[in-house]
Amino acid sequence: MTPADATPTLEAIGEEGVALDKALIIQLAGSAVAVSLLVALAAWARIARPTPPLDAEAARALLAVEFPDDPVETLWIAADGAGLVARSGERALVAWRKGDGYVARDLPWAAALAAGSAKGVVVLKTADGVARLAVEEGQVWPPPRFLSREAAA
Repeated sequence: MTPADATPTLEAIGEEGVALDKALIIQLAGSAVAVSLLVALAAWARIARPTPPLDAEAARALLAVEFPDDPVETLWIAADGAGLVARSGERALVAWRKGDGYVARDLPWAAALAAGSAKGVVVLKTADGVARLAVEEGQVWPPPRFLSREAAA
């Protein structure tokens, strides 16, 4: 190899080569900043916002949004306010907290009544999820007001 075949240096390229080199460094730094901001935004977006516990008014509002065509006959709210069971005809409308929102599903009323409670938790299995709802100490599942219509029928 002769010195003429060697790779040219920045000094040999001249002012245009130096400007191009600075432009690439600026572009690389800008890209790194943009990627860092996107990663920070994605991490911030996944932070769950606290969801307040359900009360009767919030529970009925949630049911009105999730099941607009279903009249609620009886409502039970979990002891910790993280879920509910409502009766609408022969269906049980179930909602439970998941992340920063609520999951709402329905199941047959008989299946909701048949669910057992153990260690202060009632477990309701829906087609695509499981609701684990807290039961107050000393309270039985299902609550007596859920059974009153069954006895009348």
